[in-house]
Amino acid sequence: MESETKNKDIKYFIRVANTDLDGKKPIINALTKIKGIGTMFANTVCSLANVEKTKKAGSLSDEEVKKIDEIVKDPLKFKIPSWLLNRRNDIEEGTDKHLITSNLIFTQENDIKIMKKIKCYKGIRHGMGLTVRGQRTKSNFRKNKGKVSLGVKKKETAKSGRV
Repeated sequence: MESETKNKDIKYFIRVANTDLDGKKPIINALTKIKGIGTMFANTVCSLANVEKTKKAGSLSDEEVKKIDEIVKDPLKFKIPSWLLNRRNDIEEGTDKHLITSNLIFTQENDIKIMKKIKCYKGIRHGMGLTVRGQRTKSNFRKNKGKVSLGVKKKETAKSGRV
C-alpha cells in the first residue's frame, strides 16, 4: 500500500529550462542532462534552492521545481560566483553569462564562424576539419581527415602458394 502511494506522487518527467528531466533520477544527475549544466553547477543550484541532492527529481514539489528553474535561467541574480559560469567576459558585451540549451549551441556555432572569418589558427583548423587543441593526428582522428579505413594488403605470392 505504501509503495503504491509513493509511485502516485512521483512525476516521471519534470520540466526545467524547456527540457524534460527524468523523474526517477536524483535531481543532481537529472539537472546535468540540460546542455550547459555540469555537476558543479547542478550542485550549486541544489544548494541555493535548499533541495536535497539525492532526492528524486519526480518527487520535488512544484515550488522547488519553480525555484530550480529560476536559478538555472538567471544564476547571476542568485549570486553564483563568476568562475562557475560558462561564458565569462563575453566578446560582444564584456559581461559574465551562463548559457544553456539552444542559446549555448547558437553561441558556439557563432564563435566558430567568427574564428573562420578572421582566419585565426583555430578557425583555419575548424575549416579544414582537423583537430583544434593540439592533439597529434598521425594515428588518430582518421574520420576527420577523410580516411575511412586502413588495412594491410596481402602479397600476391602468398595467394599462389609460393613462399
